[in-house]
Amino acid sequence: MKCLLVILFLAALAIAQAPTDTLFVNQRNPLENASFMFSAGNKSPDMPVGVWRIAGNKTTDGTVVWFHGGMTSNNCRKGLVAGGDIAKMLPTYIVVSASACKQNHWVEPTTIQRVDDALDSLSKRHKKDISEISLIGISDGSLGVIAYSMWGKRKIRNRILMSSYGEALGPATQVAAQAPLKNGRWRFIQGGSDRLYPSEKTLPWIQEFCQNVGTACDLKFDPQGEHDWSYWQKKHKEWILEFFSN
Repeated sequence: MKCLLVILFLAALAIAQAPTDTLFVNQRNPLENASFMFSAGNKSPDMPVGVWRIAGNKTTDGTVVWFHGGMTSNNCRKGLVAGGDIAKMLPTYIVVSASACKQNHWVEPTTIQRVDDALDSLSKRHKKDISEISLIGISDGSLGVIAYSMWGKRKIRNRILMSSYGEALGPATQVAAQAPLKNGRWRFIQGGSDRLYPSEKTLPWIQEFCQNVGTACDLKFDPQGEHDWSYWQKKHKEWILEFFSN
């Protein structure tokens, strides 16, 4: 099962794997509403991870992992800033925002392992078990949501995939058939004016996936919806908030 997504994706990208390495954490600022940085060891490229937690909140509603778009760009530090907006939107949650770039894209088992390593370090630092998380991805960050669902070690409560193109991973029925995906909830948010992923291609895949995944799965569609996070943040914040309020 674990081979399915990687085989399909690497057939399209032909990108080599990077070695796994343990992460350590350095606190960048003593205030809890600042970010922390997790850096990979010397044997592998850095994978900076931003962490947001509102100061004064001693208890939280959980942990959210944000998967940014542009996963093969040359900017390998996106995670340090990418999660800031969703942290403001979900102030009672800890938000973890990892970084993907170049060959260390989201659909790599080693990248997903580093996300779990960062969560392990965060759990140790705060002396709090992080056994269940929620996932949010935008654009090809949505592939990271699916990839973590396949290879990550933690239970998943909620998933939101915005401006996604799941067909990059293969036919919807084959992806939905994978056992690790059949728990937790799925929500797809898609637009009819997406400049990269036309809705006539994305909607049939999403609908077929939801019909076959065997767990709660829905689609929110805006005919005027655009590709970028800024659109969804401004126009349909409620589609994210209501999902986390249930």
